[in-house]
Amino acid sequence: MAKPQKRYVCQACGSVASKWAGQCDDCLEWNTLVEDAGAVVTPFSARHNLQSGGRAVTLVPLDVDTALPDRMASGIGELDRALGGGFVAGSATLIGGDPGIGKSTLLLQAAAKLALAGKRVAYVSGEEAADQVRLRARRLGLGDAPVGLAAATSVRDILATFPAPPDLLVIDSIQTMHSDLIEGAPGTVSQVRASAGELIRFAKERGSAVVLVGHVTKDGSIAGPRVLEHMVDTVLSFEGERSHQYRILRAVKNRFG
Repeated sequence: MAKPQKRYVCQACGSVASKWAGQCDDCLEWNTLVEDAGAVVTPFSARHNLQSGGRAVTLVPLDVDTALPDRMASGIGELDRALGGGFVAGSATLIGGDPGIGKSTLLLQAAAKLALAGKRVAYVSGEEAADQVRLRARRLGLGDAPVGLAAATSVRDILATFPAPPDLLVIDSIQTMHSDLIEGAPGTVSQVRASAGELIRFAKERGSAVVLVGHVTKDGSIAGPRVLEHMVDTVLSFEGERSHQYRILRAVKNRFG
């Protein structure tokens, strides 16, 4: 059995180091390396044994007709434009922005409009109670929208709630979620990565459009491991000054754009 060895994971960028240092070599942030004592280092030969039984993958030709992905237009013009026409079934979208910039309000409006259009929509908040979300919807004049609300932080409990997958699932925010598959407090690199991985897998396997709300750091990048931005299909950045009336929604990445 492989001997457990210490490793250190950067809480800012997710890079791994074999020993602790005051500064991360990759992102140059200070005091962000945290010990991950549960790591097991497996020899290369054991991890890459070509003699072990694998399962062949199916190759498909490139020159075949492929239907364009189905999109769900939210009815919010600028949001749909940034998404390339609307949310895509089976996709994962990450939206980041400063606290209080309006991420939750924007997504609640989009969720309500889609629900009123007949879509099955669920909004899960890990930061607010369901009553708080309901009050915000009433202030926006959307209190009668048939959106399913929940206040939860366990990814396993959230996914067990949907025997029939919703058309749109909003998770607000990914930093408050935790997965039972690994140890660690919500918001740590390992928990953010594992929680997002489970939710993205749910989106791909069940055909739901999953939207993850992400906090941003002081330099404007989305908090958590950088690998999170590579895992999702679309990354949106919600920007603006609180004292100003207008906001800017940028599409940083869009695989379906």
